[in-house]
Amino acid sequence: MKIIDLRTMRGPSYWSVKHTKLIVAKVDLEEFAGKWSNAVPGLGGRLIKLFPNIGQAQPSGMSGGKQSAKRPPLNLDQLNDGEPLGHVIYHVALELQRLAGMPVFWGKSYPAQEEGVEYVVFDYQEERAGRRAIEAAVEIVEAVCKKEKVDLKPIIDELHEIREEEFIGPSTYSIVAEAASRNIPYISLKNSNIIQLGYGVNQKRIWATTTSYTSHAGVEVAGNKNRTKAMLKDAGVPVPRGTTVYSEDGLRDAIEELGFPIVTKPLDGNHGKGATIRIMNWKDAAEGLKAAQAYSRAVIVEQFIEGFDFRLLVVNGKLIAAAKRTPAAVTGDGSSTIQQLIDEVNKDPRRGVGHEKVLTAIKADKHTLDILKSKDLTLKSVLPAGETLYLKSTANISTGGTAADVTDMMHPYNVLLAERVAGIVGLDICGIDLMATDIAVPLNESRGAVIEVNAAPGFRMHISPAEGLPRNVAAPVVDMLFPPGSTARIPIIAVTGTNGKTTTTRLIAHLVASKGYKVGFTTTDGIYIQGVQLQKGDCTGSQSAEFVLKDPTVNYAVLETARGGMLRSGLGFNTCDIAVVTNVAADHLGMRDINTVEEMAAVKGVLPRTVRKSGWAVLNADDDLVYAMARTVDCRVALFSMDENNPRILEHVEGGGVAAVYEEGYITIYKNSYKLRIDRAAEFPVTFGGRAGFNIENSLAAALAGYLAGFDRDDIKTALRTFVPSGSKTPGRMNSYKFPKFEVIVDYAHNTAGITKFAEFMEATTATRKIGVISGLGDRRDEDTLSFARIAGRIFDEVILRQNDDLRGKSAEYLREIMERGLRLDKPDLPITYIEDEMESIDYVLENAPEGAVITLLTEDISATLAKLDEYESLVTAQ
Repeated sequence: MKIIDLRTMRGPSYWSVKHTKLIVAKVDLEEFAGKWSNAVPGLGGRLIKLFPNIGQAQPSGMSGGKQSAKRPPLNLDQLNDGEPLGHVIYHVALELQRLAGMPVFWGKSYPAQEEGVEYVVFDYQEERAGRRAIEAAVEIVEAVCKKEKVDLKPIIDELHEIREEEFIGPSTYSIVAEAASRNIPYISLKNSNIIQLGYGVNQKRIWATTTSYTSHAGVEVAGNKNRTKAMLKDAGVPVPRGTTVYSEDGLRDAIEELGFPIVTKPLDGNHGKGATIRIMNWKDAAEGLKAAQAYSRAVIVEQFIEGFDFRLLVVNGKLIAAAKRTPAAVTGDGSSTIQQLIDEVNKDPRRGVGHEKVLTAIKADKHTLDILKSKDLTLKSVLPAGETLYLKSTANISTGGTAADVTDMMHPYNVLLAERVAGIVGLDICGIDLMATDIAVPLNESRGAVIEVNAAPGFRMHISPAEGLPRNVAAPVVDMLFPPGSTARIPIIAVTGTNGKTTTTRLIAHLVASKGYKVGFTTTDGIYIQGVQLQKGDCTGSQSAEFVLKDPTVNYAVLETARGGMLRSGLGFNTCDIAVVTNVAADHLGMRDINTVEEMAAVKGVLPRTVRKSGWAVLNADDDLVYAMARTVDCRVALFSMDENNPRILEHVEGGGVAAVYEEGYITIYKNSYKLRIDRAAEFPVTFGGRAGFNIENSLAAALAGYLAGFDRDDIKTALRTFVPSGSKTPGRMNSYKFPKFEVIVDYAHNTAGITKFAEFMEATTATRKIGVISGLGDRRDEDTLSFARIAGRIFDEVILRQNDDLRGKSAEYLREIMERGLRLDKPDLPITYIEDEMESIDYVLENAPEGAVITLLTEDISATLAKLDEYESLVTAQ
């Protein structure tokens, strides 16, 4: 068995709109091709022995639970009855992730077109872990089939490590989950642990539990414990007496002043690193100094405050939660060693690796060994029954400590104290550590003290305490970032289809920008922010969409969305406000396993399925496959048509629907029995006086999208009248250059459907001679190339045949033969000149064009072609 293609989906995709984080693997089963689990003797028993819980259903209450409930666990009976091996592989990939602390449950498998090859599709939590899981799953299933030994431990350990490296952490995750529950989108910013909540100008950011509102000054104050203590003391907050030392001499002076017991900790430390508490003698004090100076040259020495360790959490000036923390500990039974007691505690199912579970497994690290040594103990020592031994000097959850919620026990004085401390330090999210014998007694009466103030405090102890009520501490954070009445989103209009999507995208973006919005839009030629091209190239995939949605200046997004991105990595957004589908035709078939027009329609149909319920899917009623998408969406539908008598339009409008039609030369909006005429289509420069029917169709789609987005008739009319196609505004899309003796039109028609529409335009165009510069298409099926060439042969009186740079594995001679054959199918005597290089072919046609000719350049290198024509225009003007 081997994986022959592996993709990662990061948004709605062809494989699932609902499940947005998917691994898609194409697996060649090789010698096991066609076999099911019952055809491999003993496979079921061996697999269940390895994975007793394989195939477990997703717990109710989790996203997708209803769908998963229909899928029973993959048990021995099922395996013995027979399951496809692809089905077994995805179950193994999911179980591997679950065993490493990543709760994923959904998957599917089905045969690919090739014999003996299956698609395996399943959820992942962390991308790297998902990709490693499928690699391991294929290896494991093959080994089990061959009765070979499988060692799961190193695989699970590796996946654990990946999870710990990649997982955003329970605190950040709780905020992200709370935001997602409110329909607030999020994006993980690359090469950082920063999460963007919301889009464009409405975005906010979090980094752990610091936010866009977190004061740098507040973080600086909290990071300097001496400064914090001084500020709090001046404000009447009880704090322990102490000083800062840099050497053993300074430590001796501090002890002489403070007396024992003391605490040592680094000046700018965090999470309890380098801290030693309850020091009772000089030897331990010297060791404490050494431990602290591993993190900071300056070390705080302060009196040890008797009592319990409490953590108070303040968000946006309000106390949200309080927890009583206990360091990792074991209690003796009179017979077990300390290591055995640790092992027994770690059997608690709530404990796991790192942040995997509610509690962290206790590790006997150097710090623990030092504590044991100070007590003349080792891991092999046996504790007396009932004796409790603390294994860490701090109560951090991440080192195995536990927490109990005590929010409801807090005295009002202590609540006010916590809120004052957060304000004094200047933090929007503030963790306050204090020692007190009883949190229900005012701190100033219990001889307690505030020990430390933390920026970016951990939430895990409050979200999932070992005892007491869990607290949704993420909710007030999201409330602070997005108060009631505010919005996290920006409007998104997305456009897809086989042809016309770039022009439609640009028309809509022009309309939106004309109303003063700061528009970001993507096309096949680049990414544009407020009219400025920031990236060149085909920018119609998920990364380009995210580029726009991450831009802090953008308040409206118009996104061209092509099949390639949806198949390669999914969409860059989960929902949009309006989705436009222009058409679906035979193009790029045979690529990425999309072999029929119907399958291509399923790919394009992903986009309208992402429209929010109150949004609109704008569909072409003249295209059967696009019109059929109305049955798959969960939103409102609007239709457009070049035929005012299209029965689909009439039925839709009679039912109260909205539509746009081309009637009597006008772009008209239909709503119920009313007509709203926008303008004569011939008045729009993009239609070339009404000759370019395909751009009338694009104008229909753009006008309808604009109307549904809330723009009025005059706005739409003005925008369509002022959109002038040019090399700068619509590069490669009907760019016209009128020279003294001839006209040149540059276009990107690159498939049969596109050139058929272009043929209608050329039929309505008068010329002494129609000359085309065209090329073979290496990434198309031979029949598509032949059909494209045949239509081109009908259009032109003369053809200059060139070649694309990227032949996609085909030879230039092979493509030339197909093209010449297609060009002459209907015109056996059609003059064809072969010039392989595109720029040379353009030079040739410009030099030899007769007067009154119309030259069409169906270009591949748009920027170079337009630059050459601009240069030629300058020369002609100079003459």
